Amino acid sequence: MSAGRIAGGVLVGVPLLIAVAGPVVAAPARSVAAPLQPPGGGFLLGTDALGRDLLALVLRGGASVVGLTAGALALAYLVAVPLALCAVSSRRRWVDEALVRSLDLLLAVPSLLLVLVLAATGRRGLVPLVLAVALLQLPAVLRLVRAAALAPGCRAAVEAMTLQGEPWWRIHLGYVGRAVLPVAIVDAGTRTVGVLGLLASANFLGLGLPPGSADWAVLVEQNRTALFLQPLAVLVPAGLLVTLCAGLTLLIDRGLAARCAREVRV
Repeated sequence: MSAGRIAGGVLVGVPLLIAVAGPVVAAPARSVAAPLQPPGGGFLLGTDALGRDLLALVLRGGASVVGLTAGALALAYLVAVPLALCAVSSRRRWVDEALVRSLDLLLAVPSLLLVLVLAATGRRGLVPLVLAVALLQLPAVLRLVRAAALAPGCRAAVEAMTLQGEPWWRIHLGYVGRAVLPVAIVDAGTRTVGVLGLLASANFLGLGLPPGSADWAVLVEQNRTALFLQPLAVLVPAGLLVTLCAGLTLLIDRGLAARCAREVRV
């Protein structure tokens, strides 16, 4: 195993371990002392702007941000990938054009604008937030998968399999689906950063999680004005988010590089 893959595994593993095991061992996240206290006095990382134990908040704050991000991305890809494959395989080109052009309207909508519309209409809660974030990712993901499925090499293989009498599902869900999978994985790794930022903004506005929730993204937003008074309140949760995103992209890049090397040797 290469050093890059080991480093990526460590970078991803540490935040995920905290997100999964942290809530089990963490103390309750409540106000216990004066706000923005430095480390010491029984608080290993100090306190946040609300006087809560920062260590307890960090241990409890990973499950929500990881769960919401994974849920929104999974929903977007579960809808976009089958739609793109069906549109590409359709014999009626107007079906493909109608689907793509209708979703193009969403590309012109700024992400934060939709979040503000949800806030104005009172559509609050985790389910509306996840659905909105997934909907915003849908056009870009569909376009990317569609472009990969229409690549010349892929289309030549599809035509050859069609002439051989292969069934539709084996051609488009089997061969084409496997062909676009690496592209979708790389896109998901880079898209994670944007989804994290959008969810952080939405949670800070109170659309999903309340502003005082123990969530890494909410902690960064809530304590950013006190960066120089209690830097750990911002740097620790932000560092965990950055570590998770960097490790994920590194793992994906190294994995795809190893796959390409195997294909070249073959």
